[in-house]
Amino acid sequence: MTTTAKICGINDPNTMSAAIDGGASHVGLVFYKKSPRAVTVEQANELSNQAQGRAVRVGLFVDPTDATLETILNTVSLDLLQLHGTETPRRTTEIKTRFGLHVMKVLSVAEREDVEKANTYLDAADWLMFDAQPPKSLKNALPGGNAVSFDWSLLSGKSWPKPWMLAGGLTANNVSEAIRLTGASVVDTSSGVEDRPGLKNPAKTRAFLKMVAKA
Repeated sequence: MTTTAKICGINDPNTMSAAIDGGASHVGLVFYKKSPRAVTVEQANELSNQAQGRAVRVGLFVDPTDATLETILNTVSLDLLQLHGTETPRRTTEIKTRFGLHVMKVLSVAEREDVEKANTYLDAADWLMFDAQPPKSLKNALPGGNAVSFDWSLLSGKSWPKPWMLAGGLTANNVSEAIRLTGASVVDTSSGVEDRPGLKNPAKTRAFLKMVAKA
């Protein structure tokens, strides 16, 4: 099995180049205004064009309204919608049907029961993502990108009839172990290739992708 990577929260052309040239299979653009990684529609359009035909372009949304999605999708070409909020299976299906794009539902994991919730989205989502639950001790924690991991053994031996990604505190130093324990076919990082929240480091991005390729 070959594992590939998604670099999320890209907000500048240099990082997009580092991600694509380094072999990222997916690139993520954040449309959540509270995130330090958020991009404007104009920025997103340029970055999406840069990645066209070279990687799967993923838009990250948190409980988006139809109006929000419509406004963005009228300008920005995306291949996959990542739903990182409290979207229900029904809402996930609504978004998929209305906009005609593949959707990925993110499950926030702290314990085994959180992993089992994935089964309720199998009819609604095209992809699943397992990310660490935002730490309660962290004020103003984001839905993701908090540089924290969860117990990867919760995914050990698990399989679903839908493709899935692993996220949560992954770096070049720990991604090999994460892949070994979970068998993830796609790993996602954002904070793990940054100098500070919102400031990606192209060298760290390349190093992460190199470790994934080795794994």
